[in-house]
Amino acid sequence: MNSTHCSSIPLKGVLGIRTIVISDLHGCYDEFNALLRKVKYQPEQDQLILLGDYVDRGPRSKEVVDQIMQLQREHGIVVIRGNHDQLFLDAILKNEDARWIRNGARQTLESYCEISLSPEQLDQATYEEAKAYIKTHFSHHLEFLTSLPYYYETDTHLFVHAGINPFYTDFKDQPEDDFIWIREMFHDQATHLDKMVVFGHTPTLHLHERADIWFQDDKIGIDGACAYGKQLNALEIMEDGSYRAYMIPAGTVAVSSETIT
Repeated sequence: MNSTHCSSIPLKGVLGIRTIVISDLHGCYDEFNALLRKVKYQPEQDQLILLGDYVDRGPRSKEVVDQIMQLQREHGIVVIRGNHDQLFLDAILKNEDARWIRNGARQTLESYCEISLSPEQLDQATYEEAKAYIKTHFSHHLEFLTSLPYYYETDTHLFVHAGINPFYTDFKDQPEDDFIWIREMFHDQATHLDKMVVFGHTPTLHLHERADIWFQDDKIGIDGACAYGKQLNALEIMEDGSYRAYMIPAGTVAVSSETIT
C-alpha cells in the first residue's frame, strides 16, 4: 500500500478526552480560528482531525496551511488530503491546470502571492508567474500537502475527505481518486463497515438541504459549505463515543486575533 494512504499519527489515548473533526476549510482562516475557540479546543488534550481541502475559494489559503502545519508539528493533529489540495499540487507541480483554474485557483494565488486579481486579470502570463512564485517560495507547503494521507482509521471511526467506494470488499483497495472525489455512490449505499465513516467534500446542503452536520447510521457528513457563504462545522466525538455539533457562520471573525497554535 502507498505510504500516503493512511496516517500513522496516533490519536491521544483511545479517542482522547475529545476528538474534534473539521473539514473543507478552503482558506476560511478566520472562521477556523473562531470555531476552534467556540469548541474550546485545547491542543495539549484534544485530538484535532482535519479532513482536507485547505486551499481554494476562500481568501486565506496560505495562512490556513501555515497554521495546520504548525499544529501538526507541535501537537500531532491528523491532517488528511482533499481533492482541492490535490488540484493545487497537480497544477503547481505537474502543470495540470484546467480543473484547478475552474475551482478556486484565483483566490489561492491571491493568498500566496499577496496580490489582488479579478478574473479578467488572471491571464496566462500572470498565472504562470504566480505558480512559479509558489513553487519557489512555498516548497515546504507543497511537500507537506504531498505527504498527506488519504484517510485515518481508528477502532471506531474512519475519517476521509470524500468517502469510500462500497463496491470494494476492502476500501483500502479502491482508487486513490475515490478517497477525495466520490459522492453519490458512497452517500447512497451502505458502507458495510463496523465503524462510522466521517467525511466532508460534499456540502451537507446537498444531502439534507441544510448546512448542519448530516448524521446517518453508518456515515456522518460535516462540510457546511463555508466557502460558499454558509457555515463551518465541527463534530465533537466525546470519550464515551457520543457526538456534539458546533458551527460558525461564514464571515465570523474570532474575538481574539491571535492564531491558535
